[in-house]
Amino acid sequence: MRTKFLAGFLAGMIVFCSLTPWAADDTKPLNIKEGLWEDTVTRTIKGIPSHPIPANLSPEEHARAEARMKGEPVTDVGRSCITKEKLEKNSAFNFSRGDCTSTVVSSTGSKLETKFHCNIQGGTAGSDGTLTLEALSPDNVQGTMHSVTNGRRVTTDATFTSKYLGPDCGEVK
Repeated sequence: MRTKFLAGFLAGMIVFCSLTPWAADDTKPLNIKEGLWEDTVTRTIKGIPSHPIPANLSPEEHARAEARMKGEPVTDVGRSCITKEKLEKNSAFNFSRGDCTSTVVSSTGSKLETKFHCNIQGGTAGSDGTLTLEALSPDNVQGTMHSVTNGRRVTTDATFTSKYLGPDCGEVK
């Protein structure tokens, strides 16, 4: 179960923790549309300790857990709602579920580079990394992320693309 938590946490921080909070007042939000976006994230996690895979997983979840433990790429597709408030607060594509801080290295309306640190498991471990986001157009964003979890030698590398689907987010927050 710890492996599933760690993999889930690392997946959650991919794009995503490093967009909050901002370190400088002169950063510029990405010039992208407000509304519903589809996010495709492919990540490779290396160094996950080998643990038994929980028996209560679906066949798909079991296969994904096996792939993660082997360091194979795993792709997830999800949706996010980008609002004016998120853009103004520079928290678009923030899927973080951890205690993360970031520092903006550079920022324009089309590209954002950050360094981040996330506390894991109540602060007993930490993860440091870099994230680069690029708005290829107002309805197309791509990015990369690299992180290393301290004390565990777990590395995560990810690429993602996000495409604008429309102005109505429906039930997606």
